[in-house]
Amino acid sequence: MTRFDETSTSLTARAHPIRLLALDVDGVLTDGRLRYTSQAQHDGDKVFHVRDGLGLKLVMQAGIEVALITGRVSPAVDRRALELGIRHVIQGRDDKRVVLKALMAEHDLAPEEVCYCGDDLPDLGAIMHAGLGVTVADAPDYIRQRANLVTRADGGQGAVRELCEWLLSARGVWQDIIGAHERP
Repeated sequence: MTRFDETSTSLTARAHPIRLLALDVDGVLTDGRLRYTSQAQHDGDKVFHVRDGLGLKLVMQAGIEVALITGRVSPAVDRRALELGIRHVIQGRDDKRVVLKALMAEHDLAPEEVCYCGDDLPDLGAIMHAGLGVTVADAPDYIRQRANLVTRADGGQGAVRELCEWLLSARGVWQDIIGAHERP
């Protein structure tokens, strides 16, 4: 387990070939809590961190495809993906390694071209299969111990933004992105 602030040169080099960033939703893009109301058709509220969204847009602009793979089915996930321009949204699937392998085959990707970020037991196979397996700070110990990288931030609290900035920085483009936003 390596934290983002302790990354080695060899681990940073693994970011260069990444062409697909696949993410779990609950516990990664959200804090994992679900709020239910008494409405019969309600699927539970999800709260997304706005900075994660910008990070995902930036990695997509840098040529990295993004996919969401989640065990739950939620219209909120479809809506957020649509807002961000994420084309690959796979819901209702707990077999995330199988889904990830299918996405890799569809896009002709080798494991070293894939980064997967998840936070719990259904994510473990995908974390282990991806060339770069990432988890969030508040993931269980057995997940953090098996991931290549662990964010400083908890899920739903900017962890995905942290991962996106790290990927862009490792590729040498993060400072250019900052510079582009400094200019009038």
